[in-house]
Amino acid sequence: MVGLKEELLKSIWHAFTALDLDRSGKVSKSQLKASGGRRARAPVLSHNLCTVLNVPHDPVALEEHFRDDDEGPVSNQGYMPYLNKFILEKVQGNFDKVEFNRMCWTLCAKKNLSKSPLLISDEDAFKVWVIFNFLSEDKYPLIIVPEEIEYLLKKITEAMGAGWQQEQFDHYKIALNTSREGLSAWELIDLIGSGQFSKGMDRQTVSMAINEVFNELILDVLKQGYMLKKGHKRKNWMERWFVLKPNVISYYVSEDLKDKKGDIILDGNCCVEALPDKDGKKCLFLIKCLDKTFEISASDKKKKQEWIQAIQTTVNLLRAGSPPPHKEARQKRKELRQKLLAEQEELERQMKELQAANENKQKELETVRKQLEAAAARAAEEEKKRLQTQVELQDRFSLELEREKMVRQKMEEQVAQKSSELEQYLQRVRELEEMYKQLQEALEDEKQARQDEETVRKLQARLLEEETAKRAELEKWHLQQQQTIQMTEAEKQELENQRMMKEQALQVAMQQLKQLELERKEALEQYEEVKKKLETAANNTKSWKDKVAHHEGLIRLIEPGSKNPHLITNWGPAAFTEAELEERQRSWKGKKATSE
Repeated sequence: MVGLKEELLKSIWHAFTALDLDRSGKVSKSQLKASGGRRARAPVLSHNLCTVLNVPHDPVALEEHFRDDDEGPVSNQGYMPYLNKFILEKVQGNFDKVEFNRMCWTLCAKKNLSKSPLLISDEDAFKVWVIFNFLSEDKYPLIIVPEEIEYLLKKITEAMGAGWQQEQFDHYKIALNTSREGLSAWELIDLIGSGQFSKGMDRQTVSMAINEVFNELILDVLKQGYMLKKGHKRKNWMERWFVLKPNVISYYVSEDLKDKKGDIILDGNCCVEALPDKDGKKCLFLIKCLDKTFEISASDKKKKQEWIQAIQTTVNLLRAGSPPPHKEARQKRKELRQKLLAEQEELERQMKELQAANENKQKELETVRKQLEAAAARAAEEEKKRLQTQVELQDRFSLELEREKMVRQKMEEQVAQKSSELEQYLQRVRELEEMYKQLQEALEDEKQARQDEETVRKLQARLLEEETAKRAELEKWHLQQQQTIQMTEAEKQELENQRMMKEQALQVAMQQLKQLELERKEALEQYEEVKKKLETAANNTKSWKDKVAHHEGLIRLIEPGSKNPHLITNWGPAAFTEAELEERQRSWKGKKATSE
């Protein structure tokens, strides 16, 4: 309500100051006596305010408050208490702002409006006057500062579709700042009506631009335009003129706003959604409220998106409890100006303090200058002593410099010696690294020889197993022959034949055994060759170990583990362990006992 009261006061101030006042601020006695109508202007103004603001008024109290005497309140100071107590404190906001402003405009326009012809109509001048009251500063007499003038002219220029001439306005602003702080409402009307910032535009374009800015700033019209609306009962589509305000969307038959068809009340629970095309209608969107849902069709996709974004922004502002964008922007501009003004005042205060401090410093400097002059004489005498001391210090410094040079030369010689030792050490490290690489290669050779030995051992073990199997088979046949000899004589001939066949098989087996013996000998020869290679590798490893031992033990060789002595069978050296050999002996004895 405080903001509403300030807005009302600005319009009322124009109407009240239009009354014939003397220098003291009261309606002069001579004017009151000269015309009964003039005497009644203040009560009539109050009566009209109560009517347009929908405030109940008491004619008796009104006449009593405006009685005709020397102490009467028909003045700027006397009228304000009545205005606040009997009118403004009772305003509820349920009144027509345009009608209220038009009533105040009627009272003040005739006296203050310029007589020179303007490029705008009286209606446009009225709208500019209302916009002035919205943008003017909250101090009296009312003025609009250059920043708000620039904002208003930019809005009008954008509405006309023209380009903003910043350089032209900067020249005008400089000329304005040199003479005053801002413009009055009537000077602003003259400025816009002169066409200085709307050159090349006709009266109709300027009028439409002023009307658009008026709708946005004063009537809180955030967006307006024609769209199709689906009915709730008949479900038919009708074209309506929609007007979006901070808390309601009103729709009319046409843009003249005479025939209103309804309202869509907006709150924080409302939402807007885009709909797919259906029933031959395109660019559809939906407005959901608590009690109703409205389907609307825009003229094109761009308009649809603009309306959805505008409605969603309005709903978000309602949820956040924020004012309309233009009012919030105006408040921010005012706060910024107040901040800049406070900073400027603070800067001026600091400048004054600096100036006072500077004067004090000047006085202190003068005192210091005198003290310096007195000290200069003393300094001259001290300078002589200082020069003498300096000569002594220079001699001492020269001696220390020579001593330092000698120390530096010795240090350089030591550094050179250390560098030579470091180079020798690095050379020795490189030699050891080379020996380490060669030792690695020898170890690799030994590893390969061991792998070959392992392969030969496995081959020898396989041949031995095959030989064992053959011998077991021969013993079996021998046992069978012994059993055959003990058979009866009648079967002797038949057994003899079988024996001959068995002997032939035995000969074949003996030949195979001889072949296996040859293979075993070849494997043994291969084993001897691998063993020689292993011994050669071991000797190489030992020679490298001896060489490495002379180099302070920097590298330790990785030596192979100790070898167990090989077991020797009647068929030659083998890789059996004692446990394996005992197991085979037990197996042969068991087979022999079974055959007997």
